[in-house]
Formats: sequence, structure tokens, C-alpha cells
Amino acid sequence: MYNLKITEQQTGLVDQVEEALSNYFRAKNLKPGDSIPSEKELADAIGVGRGVIREALSRLRMLGLVESRTKRGMIITEPCIFESLKRIAEPGMLGDEAMFELLGFRVALEIGMTGLIFQNMNEKHLADLDAIVERGKEIEFSEYSPASEFEFHSKLYEITGNSTIIEFQKIIHPVLVFLNERFKDYFLPVNREIARKGKLITHKDLVNFLKAGDREGFHKGMIEQFGAYYNFLKSNPVRRFS
Repeated sequence: MYNLKITEQQTGLVDQVEEALSNYFRAKNLKPGDSIPSEKELADAIGVGRGVIREALSRLRMLGLVESRTKRGMIITEPCIFESLKRIAEPGMLGDEAMFELLGFRVALEIGMTGLIFQNMNEKHLADLDAIVERGKEIEFSEYSPASEFEFHSKLYEITGNSTIIEFQKIIHPVLVFLNERFKDYFLPVNREIARKGKLITHKDLVNFLKAGDREGFHKGMIEQFGAYYNFLKSNPVRRFS
């Protein structure tokens, strides 16, 4: 068997075993559906008790890397990319800096989706967006209720046809709601200033760009709609308000 022996390190024993197992799977080029050695074989190869092996495998199972199958034992599985993020992307479990980084990622992702949206959109998508805008609840200065914001942007994610992007939207939404509420006293004056300059972009404006086939206008519109977020990310008020 591949050498699974571990050496003395500063990390805990289970951490070392988890890393050794992950390295073993990669070294053996194991694919989803492939069986892995039994707990006893792994324990003997590494030189630790089966309880340690069991705990390390449990961690890998939580990450979606392995699972138990009847009559087959433990096998390699294809992990969900965002499985770990699902477990931790709760405002109460994330620090301000982590939420700040997730916001930056969301802004970059949505602005970068323009090409996929124009590539995949059809008349039904546009009709759905029209209906979403019609029933949407705009509070003020292009600020929408959390439900309206989620529904509109979820549709844009759906139009990309990328399941990973769609899954990310579901995960990040609670974090965005929390940030918008916590820093509303920051966002409101910024949006007021954007409105004063005549650069406020609504959901309806974005849909009109899509209907007109105006890719450049839509891209710029997305950037302008995220104007308050851009200023937020640039100034990083998280550090000042913490």
C-alpha cells in the first residue's frame, strides 16, 4: 500500500491522518465510485487506532469526499463545491472580514456574468424578469426588500445556466441581508448621492438593457447598481465599525 505513515507535526493526530488520507486518495488517483481500504487496513498502514481513522473519515464524509455504501464499504464521492461554505455561511458564525470578502466575491461574480446572461437568455427569461420587477418592492434609492432582491438576482443567476453560480446565490443571500441591515446607515447616504448624480440603476433599467440587447449598457448598469457596494468595499468600513 501507498506509504501512509505520518511524522510528528504541530497539528493534531486526527488532522494529520485526515491530510494523509486526502494525499493517499490523490496519489492513487481515486475517482468517484472507487472503494477505499477498510478502517482496519488504514489504521494498520498509518499506525494509529481505528477510532482516529473513523474520526478522520467522518470529517471527509462531512466534506462530501467519501460515503458508506451497503456491501461496498467506504467509497470516494464527488464533493459539492460549496458544501463546507453552506455549513459556515451564517452571519452569526462569520467575522466581519469574512463577510466583507464574500460581498466582494459576489459583486465581482455578478458583474462578470454579463456574457453568460446574454448568451443564454430567451424570451421566457425576459418575461419572468418583467414579472419579478412588477411585483418587486423597491424601498428607496434602488434599495429593494430582501425577498425582491433575492428573486431578481436569483433569476439572473439562473439565466447563466451554471448550477454552481445558482448554488452560490442561495448560500450568500443571508450574509448580504445581514450586511445591508447592519450597514444601512452607510449605504443610504451613498445611494442618495448616486441618485443625485443621476446614476441610480433600478432592476427595471437592467431588464430594459437586456431587452434591447445592450450588453455594454447592462454591464455598466450592473456596475452602477453596485455603486454603494463598490464604495463600501473600497473604504472597508467593516474595520472602522467593528
